[in-house]
Amino acid sequence: MRAPQRLSSPVQPPADVQPDGRAGFGALRAELHARCADEDLAALWAGLKLGERKAIAASAGLHPRDAEAAIAALSQVERDAIRAAIGRMSRYAQALHACLGSQPNARQPHPSRALAANARRALDRGDTPGARHWLGLIERGEP
Repeated sequence: MRAPQRLSSPVQPPADVQPDGRAGFGALRAELHARCADEDLAALWAGLKLGERKAIAASAGLHPRDAEAAIAALSQVERDAIRAAIGRMSRYAQALHACLGSQPNARQPHPSRALAANARRALDRGDTPGARHWLGLIERGEP
């Protein structure tokens, strides 16, 4: 059983790669080496709050105490599970953001607001069937 380790300071990014006339190959190679060494994951992990790391560890199927461990203390399988969990959570967040982005925001009133106003006017006139019609549209989610 591994004793949890506290996170150390974030891993420093690799030194700037000098242009080598190969259309950025050197920079790409350095980035791939850093990724294979999980330096990007270590920097991300170190920047997260403990609660966020616990949520990721749970999503990765790890023990909650692994959230307190430095990335270097975890096995490659555990690191891969964390990377996959972060990817899943990121895709979910992007999909949620896209869904919310397609919804009217605070500056634009929700479409059902106009329907509710029509229902309120019908009630003010005493037109119960008309009010029920507008409320039915709102309940069905029709614009």
